[in-house]
Amino acid sequence: MTHHDALQALLTPAATIEGHTIHVRDADALRGPLMDTLVERAVFGDAESKDWARWAIWEIGQAVGVRSASIHDLYVARGKGLCHGFTVPAINVRGRTYHTARAVFRTALATKAGAFIFEIARSEIAYTDQRPAEYVAVILAAALREGYRGPVFVQGDHFQVNAKKYAVNAGDEVQNVKLLASEGVQAGFYNIDLDTSTLVDLAHDTLDAQQRLNFEVGVELTQHVRALEPAGVTISLGGEIGEVGTSNSTVAELRAFMDGYNRTLAHEAPGVTGLSKISVQSGTSHGGIVLPDGSIAAVSLDIDTLEALGKVARAEYGMSGAVQHGASTLPDSAFDAFPRAETAEIHLATGFQTMLYEHLPASLRDEMYAWLRANAADERKPKDSDEQFYYKARKKAIGPFKRQLWSLDASTAAALDTAYDAKFRFLFDQLGIGGTAAIVEQYVKVAPMHRTAPADGGHGLVAAPDDPDAGE
Repeated sequence: MTHHDALQALLTPAATIEGHTIHVRDADALRGPLMDTLVERAVFGDAESKDWARWAIWEIGQAVGVRSASIHDLYVARGKGLCHGFTVPAINVRGRTYHTARAVFRTALATKAGAFIFEIARSEIAYTDQRPAEYVAVILAAALREGYRGPVFVQGDHFQVNAKKYAVNAGDEVQNVKLLASEGVQAGFYNIDLDTSTLVDLAHDTLDAQQRLNFEVGVELTQHVRALEPAGVTISLGGEIGEVGTSNSTVAELRAFMDGYNRTLAHEAPGVTGLSKISVQSGTSHGGIVLPDGSIAAVSLDIDTLEALGKVARAEYGMSGAVQHGASTLPDSAFDAFPRAETAEIHLATGFQTMLYEHLPASLRDEMYAWLRANAADERKPKDSDEQFYYKARKKAIGPFKRQLWSLDASTAAALDTAYDAKFRFLFDQLGIGGTAAIVEQYVKVAPMHRTAPADGGHGLVAAPDDPDAGE
């Protein structure tokens, strides 16, 4: 049996394949074991099975209105003051992606939310073993499984230039980010955060000089991404002015970066669209700071700085506002401050990973920790306690244990689903995105983008080089 025939046999209750087109007869049939089997093939099948399953998920989404989309036009509208009062959560899903995304879509349906993003960083792609084509397929499948309809925003987070590698060979390192962007856009990443903030050099006397490599390389990457855009798509691009976990950003730094970026873009590529948002630092850190007992140190979030930066980003540069990374380990009491400060977007990752590990059977968690001791010992600093080592290194075990995490026993899976449902409901409420499906529908228009069916015996996408050492 060919892969085409095997796929048709699976889809028969819901859809038929005619050439390069899938016709959906019964959308309700997609909300069951059929979709579970299809997405499992997309993740764990052989190379050709993966290609066919991913193509089918994409085309089914095109048929019923679950389409990968850019949030750019919504962010432009926000920059013009046409919508406000909510903060878009950008959710990094590292493990059990299908099941976690299903919880997000359940929450979105319950709250009529539409302004939320799924994302994965350059480093996460490597250590979670989730290339862009897989990640997009899994997210779209989760939406179809839950009966969600509307644009789905998938983002490349921290498509970052590694400063150490740039110093050794600038051309090669920038080219690696371009290759990743190409892979991402081909897969359906229509939102990308370009992170060249690693190149900021504080040794210079002026802010313009300090930010120069940041904005010049940022413009080079912008031109590359714009050249990749499918017809009718303006990819939402973000820039970054300071490394998360370092000193808080200032309005002067934002202006130095944006003035330099816009000046350089206008010179190098007149008329090309620039950034829709800007990432800043206001007191958080990626993953939080873990103490010797395994607890997380309190964070001093400067919401006034975040608000001031957002105002300038909107008023002077027409962007949606400021973006805050490293927010998932903040206390629950902090989240309602973001929409009050008109923060455009916050990035959430480590907190969901913590929830996953907390719900794992002890035997599996112990097996994963043993793997870390054997394979990630270089992550451990001399003074680290066991708790600090496991907390900082445990993300590296997610990829090697992807199948086990996907296949948790029913009781564990149900408890984790319940916990995620509650957490996402809390975050959606605190961030004010309930009811934003109507706002998304108003500003984000997504035309169908069909793909050619794979050929039996063909090959999938070529992956870009990994960089597990890049920031996240």
